[in-house]
This record gives sequence, structure tokens and C-alpha cells, in this order.
Amino acid sequence: MPDIDKQKIVSSVPQKGFFGHPRGLFTLFFTEFWERFSYYGMRAILVFYMYYELTEGGLGIDKNVSLAIMSIYGSLVYMSGIIGGWLADRVMGNSKAVFYGGIFIMLGHIILAIPGDLTLFFISLSFIVLGTGMLKPNVSNIVGDIYSEADNRRDAGFSIFYMGINLGGFVAPLVIGTIGMNYNFHLGFGLAAVGMFFGILVFMFTRKKNLGLAGTFVPNPLSAQEKKVVYTLFSLGAVVIAVVLAITISIGLFTFNTFTALIGILGIVIPTCYFFVMYRSKKTTATERSRLIAYIPLFITSVMFWAIQEQGSTILANYADQRTQLDFAGIHISPAWFQSLNPLFIIVFAPVFALMWVKLGNRQPSIPTKFSLGLLLAGLSFLVILLPAILGGSQSLVNPLWLVLSYFIVVLGELCLSPVGLSATTKLAPAAFSAQTMSLWFLSNAAAQAINAQIVKFYTPETEMIYFGVIGAVAFLISLVLFALAPKIEHYMKGVR
Repeated sequence: MPDIDKQKIVSSVPQKGFFGHPRGLFTLFFTEFWERFSYYGMRAILVFYMYYELTEGGLGIDKNVSLAIMSIYGSLVYMSGIIGGWLADRVMGNSKAVFYGGIFIMLGHIILAIPGDLTLFFISLSFIVLGTGMLKPNVSNIVGDIYSEADNRRDAGFSIFYMGINLGGFVAPLVIGTIGMNYNFHLGFGLAAVGMFFGILVFMFTRKKNLGLAGTFVPNPLSAQEKKVVYTLFSLGAVVIAVVLAITISIGLFTFNTFTALIGILGIVIPTCYFFVMYRSKKTTATERSRLIAYIPLFITSVMFWAIQEQGSTILANYADQRTQLDFAGIHISPAWFQSLNPLFIIVFAPVFALMWVKLGNRQPSIPTKFSLGLLLAGLSFLVILLPAILGGSQSLVNPLWLVLSYFIVVLGELCLSPVGLSATTKLAPAAFSAQTMSLWFLSNAAAQAINAQIVKFYTPETEMIYFGVIGAVAFLISLVLFALAPKIEHYMKGVR
């Protein structure tokens, strides 16, 4: 997309009106608030729904298999951002992708709210995966569109946007988690559908006035000839996949373990191919190629960070349910409530970090340095959670404050890495691949959860010290390497801070 179009987009957006930021931030803040309410609310009870017995309202799936399914689902949610980013860049633009994505998410939650068998369960997850892939990267990309590249409010704006994400994530486990765990899982899933419906309404009725042209451009539209080729390849690909699945399933080659391994491979191969294609594209300038090289170590760091953070909905959720003393200070704690801790701490500290970056201005740490600090803190959060086993053994119930402390530390790391990563992605992305580069950012989460699907099976109460210790130590090591390479990475960023 030419620079003149970028400036035209910024000029079309009212630049004051939401905490000193562009008015469009209001629309994006509350659209994402309701989308995250639906996503995190469903996720707060999903793993319990899978491994609780049929008599308890669950599906009765084996616990280790449930943890792996949860990681695979999370990986596919972010991996599907490839589809959403491509559709936005080549076919419909960000705004339409956000709208249609919300529709798919709502339908998925409606299906999940209907009691049924495993087939219906996986169909509902498929809708949510596709819808989130269309909505999630594109709503973030629109945030980048409403600021000029030189606007010092950009990082602070992403931090405020990130606070909206986590406000929805905080409320959801308390509301949906309580109803789902205490009354009925399907009623909880139904509330998630209602939340997404509200998000669609907010976006529909405020986008024209608040967003102007943001999200309406198609940066790299398909030509008529390209459309024929793409649609033909898509149709043939769908047929080939269907035939291969039918054959491999019928002869017993396609199993759950095979699928888990496949997702693990795709989690690494797909982003690698993305980097290669964007780097080799004739539409990518020399400066943009240099910035892509700088983006690679940031991406790797992000994978390691999310591999730790995303275990809050798998390993730490199970830890809360099985290893934590849930009767504390005179109240009974629902294990789903712990998943509100991460967004709660972000709500409290995101404004602090946003203000800190603004106050520091050009004196703030560089993007690679912020990433390094974020991963360092993530590693520390895992080293903290192994301490109860050292002090009291692996069989005794753990004081819930240890879990609270672990969530708190990883949140500090998240605020150094995640909103900064969103902002960095919009600044380092090649113009012709803007939405797809945002999808690439979310692929770091997909890769992390694909890896998690392979390693969660090694966690047991007996191995938890080794499990948390090894992962925490690896995070420490990668963070130190990134810190040492920060000056070199900054050189390749070509003036982007």
C-alpha cells in the first residue's frame, strides 16, 4: 500500500477522543474486549469440560489427552491467522475480515453450547478457530492503521488496546468460569456466544464514524488471473486433503498422535516459509528485507515466551485443579478463577507501562531489550512455581499464593513483550504484507502451543520440578543471548524503535 494511502487513512480517523488517542481506538478496544470475553471465558472451562467425567457434565476424555487437545486448539487458533491475514491483504481488507470472523466465532460458541458428542465438539472448535484467525490479527492491524509511523503514541495505544483485551479476559473466567463450573458447562459456552454478539454490534455501529478508512483498503489485491489460479488451487487442495484424510483414517495411519506431530511440524515450517516468501518477494524493498531479518530473533523469543505463558490454560490450570489448596482465607476458590489473574495484573499495570514508555520517550529500552527482559521474567515465573515442590514435596497441596506469584511475574514479562511486539510488527512489516505479518506475529503463539502439545505429556506431579526447572532455565539462556545481540538487531531495524 503506497505511503500516500497510509497518510490518507490516518487523516480520515479522528485523532482525539479516547484517552488522548484516536477515536477509532474506542471501537477496536471494545470489539476486542467482547471477543476476548468470549474466547477466554470458553477457554477457562474448556480443559475441565474435556477431562471431567460424563457424570460431572464433561466429556470424560483422558487428562493428558485433554491437555494436548487444549494446546493443539490454541495452536490452530493462532495458526489460522494465516488465512485471516491473507484474506485481508488480498481479498477483503481488515475491516470485513474482523466482521466475518466475529460471526464464525459466535456460531462456534452457539454450537458448543448445545449438548452433544465429540463430533459436535470438534465442529464447534473448528468454527472458533477459523473465526479467531480472521478477527484476531486484523483487529490488531487496524490499530496500527490509525496511527502514523512517527506517532509516539503508537506503543502506548497498543498498551491501552492490550488492556481492553485483558479486561475481557479478566471478567470472563469469573462470570463464565463460575457458571460453567458450578452450574452447567453449556450455559457457560452460551454466555461466550452472547459476548461475541455484543462485540459484533460494537464494531458494526461505530466503525464508520470512528475508523474512517482504516481497515477498508486491500493492500495487495488479487488480479483477475490470480483469482482463477488461487481458487483452483484451493479447490484442488481441499479435495486432496479430504481424500488423504479419508484413506489414512480408514487404515489407521491418522491418529491423535500423528495429528499432534503434524501440528508441531507445521508450527515451525509455516512461519519459516512465511519469512522466506516475504523476504524473496519483489514487492519487499531492501529496507524491508533488513527489517525482516531483525524480526527473526524477536519471533524466536516470542515463541519461547508464549510456550511458558500459554501453559496457564493447560499445565497451570491442571495445577490449580489438582495441586492447589482451593479452600483459602474462608472461601472456596474455583480453579477457573486463576485464569483471571493474568488479565487482572495486566489491567492494573498496562497503564503504568504505557505511561512509562511515553515518559521515557527516546530514552526507553529498545525493542530487542524489552523482549529480552520479557522472556527473562517468563523464565523466572516457572522457576518460582517449582519452589513449593522443593519446600513441601510433590504430594502436598500448594498455597494458592505461589500460583498468584507465578502469574504476576509472567505478566510483567508479557507487558514488556506482547504490546511491544504488536507495535513492532506494524512498524517492521513490509507494506505489501502488512496484515500477513501480523498473522506471522500470532504464529509465534501457534508455534509455542504446537510445541506445548508435544511436551505437556511429560508433566506429572512427580516430574514437575524437572519440568518447570528445564523450561525456566532455557528461557533464561535465550533472553541473555537476545540481550547480547540487541545492538546488532537494532542495526537491521533501520531506524525503527
